[in-house]
Amino acid sequence: MTFLPVALFPRLIPRLIPPLIPRLIPALLCTALAACDGALTHAAPATGADRPVQQAGSAIATSVHAATVTQTSAAGTSPDTGARAAAFGTYLRPYAATSLWNARPVNPTFGTFVIPKADYFPTVASGAYSTGVFLASTTDKPMTVVGPGSSAQHTVGVADPDNNGSRDITIPRWPAGVLPAAGTDGHADIVDPVTKIIHSFWQLKQKDGRWTAALYSWSKLSGNGWGDPAHYYQGARAVGIPASAGLIRKHEINDGLATYPHALAMSLTKNGLANGVRSPAYVFPATSADNTAAANTGAIPQGALLMLPPGFDGSAITNPDLKKIVETLKVHGAYVVDYNTGTPFVIYAENDAGFNLMPKGWDNQVASQLDLIRAGLRQVTSVQGWLDGNGNTATAAIKAQQNMNILSMRGPWSRQSGTGTAAYDTHGQTLSFDAAPGKTVYVNASNAGMTPVTWAKPQAGTHVQLSVSATGGATLRLQVSSNKVMVHDTRDLANGQSTRFVWPADAKLTLTATGGGAGPSSVRASLVKLP
Repeated sequence: MTFLPVALFPRLIPRLIPPLIPRLIPALLCTALAACDGALTHAAPATGADRPVQQAGSAIATSVHAATVTQTSAAGTSPDTGARAAAFGTYLRPYAATSLWNARPVNPTFGTFVIPKADYFPTVASGAYSTGVFLASTTDKPMTVVGPGSSAQHTVGVADPDNNGSRDITIPRWPAGVLPAAGTDGHADIVDPVTKIIHSFWQLKQKDGRWTAALYSWSKLSGNGWGDPAHYYQGARAVGIPASAGLIRKHEINDGLATYPHALAMSLTKNGLANGVRSPAYVFPATSADNTAAANTGAIPQGALLMLPPGFDGSAITNPDLKKIVETLKVHGAYVVDYNTGTPFVIYAENDAGFNLMPKGWDNQVASQLDLIRAGLRQVTSVQGWLDGNGNTATAAIKAQQNMNILSMRGPWSRQSGTGTAAYDTHGQTLSFDAAPGKTVYVNASNAGMTPVTWAKPQAGTHVQLSVSATGGATLRLQVSSNKVMVHDTRDLANGQSTRFVWPADAKLTLTATGGGAGPSSVRASLVKLP
């Protein structure tokens, strides 16, 4: 399920068009795994052995239970490679080889917190709160998606966190078979093979021949599979990633291999999740979390990696589908990507994949085996290193993912002078100017471009570097104030120019972008912490 994320809530709600608010907020309160209607599959009394499965449904921060146990991980062994010929960054194998989804930790250290029991048994589920992964073709036609409450006379925009507002979303290639998940989250991810983009929707619906959605985000098919501090919300899951990330995919289930080739996607319920006080609500690589964290009573942040330590005794796991999951949890683990209601953990499988641990109905033996996994899972608190999806050392590449650009060019921008127009281009992550006579100057003093991601924000005294990339003669100026006093002014920086300065306390940013003049131009910046 996905509540409005922590990083998004204060920025987006004031900008949501009023007709969207009464539709969005009640839905947010009902997006737990079957929380609104209580629907269960193979339900049984929630007591004793008959408690049902609910069928809907590098620095790694240490939990509040700081005592750790170090063990040597089986992750250092060679991965199965036989049928895994699909290239990384494709529909069949999303994201780069160095993505944390495809990488595996070496010699992890584990916390001691045990996921508590809850109202239901753990589960591995497709269905209402998972998603399908829909591949567009090069000949598919465009589709425009509007916000809930839109009519023929009045269009409401779709919430777009990266644009810091709402807008109509036009997807250049829309597959004919798109079918949102049936739950209130209404997840659907569309993969465009031309642009190599994953379009991720929340509460996607089709009504009267028109598609609507409450929220839209996108990510690169060949990227890291997680948000970065600047483009922090890249999908419809609570942690800011596509709902398809980490899914058990159709083509992987019966591939004859002992493990899945990537980390799995998992949700926890409130008694397992951290509340943001005793332990962070989210940690790297997550860039957001549900805004309901204050009600949590557990210790595991969203974004945490959970694994079965190598000493886990899996001899009692007799279900072959569950054995494969156990081995995957030993090698790759599972990332906590969302919150659910009442289920200790849910691992997500692709919709229509035919994955069903209980094909003949409720099975106490499978339920007991799932509970053994629950009792064995531990949060990874640190690792010795990383191997990428090809088995090569990836420690440096993954460390670099923790120090990425923290400055976005998102608005609001206002024109200060000139006659041209400029707009934020989410896919280019640039401020783009139309051709106009003379220079056009836009200013953004809102601080909206500064990352909201807690683990990425620089501390006072940190050395940072601003670098500018521009086309068509555009320039960018950054002014930094502290406690209402200007402490740094970069002046106008052109393409390829950079400057370094010391980050102050209580930093406030003012960006001034100048278009190049006669032809189209664009500008973007990278602001990174220095070692």
